[in-house]
Amino acid sequence: MVNLFSGLKGTSEPEGFQWLNEPKEWTFTEEGLVVQAEARTDFFKDPAGSAVQDSGHFFYRLLEGDFTLQTRVEVGMLSDFDAAVMMIMVDDDNWAKLCYEFTYKRPMIVSVVTSGYSDDCNSLTVPDTGVYLRITRFADCFAFHYSLDGKWWEMIRYFRMEASEPVKVGLVAQSPTGDGCRVVFKELLYSQRPVTDIRSGK
Repeated sequence: MVNLFSGLKGTSEPEGFQWLNEPKEWTFTEEGLVVQAEARTDFFKDPAGSAVQDSGHFFYRLLEGDFTLQTRVEVGMLSDFDAAVMMIMVDDDNWAKLCYEFTYKRPMIVSVVTSGYSDDCNSLTVPDTGVYLRITRFADCFAFHYSLDGKWWEMIRYFRMEASEPVKVGLVAQSPTGDGCRVVFKELLYSQRPVTDIRSGK
């Protein structure tokens, strides 16, 4: 896998990347991509139709065909739903995200799949020292995984989302209920090879 963030410093953007809702403060350091998520930032379409949020800081590139993308994340968790996120977006109404999120005062793995409206799935509690997140795509199928060591992967979500055009894929920093939080993406590893044996743990 290739680290798309290798050698970057300051506010140099990797080729092909761009921001949706660019934050005021972000930079590449020896830690990786460091983002200061701003207050009340999120992507969510409430199933009850009572709220729509599309203000999360999304750093993405367009990818076509099969791929695997993974990162290691850390979050200075302060308020409910502060999170580091991996996200795929077909369009405004069809997208999905895998989150390392502060939920009920605990760091958790959370996933959201949106097709018109969002669902919301809290999976499990994890350490507050950071985790690895991974997205893989083969054809119109996507799988979300997380890992504690970057070697053994647990499947969190497997779903279908049809896309005839290249999809937006990347990283999100969010702070939906709070005044902001510091999010670190240590690396961004990319491969054109998908993980098709999605339940093996490899």
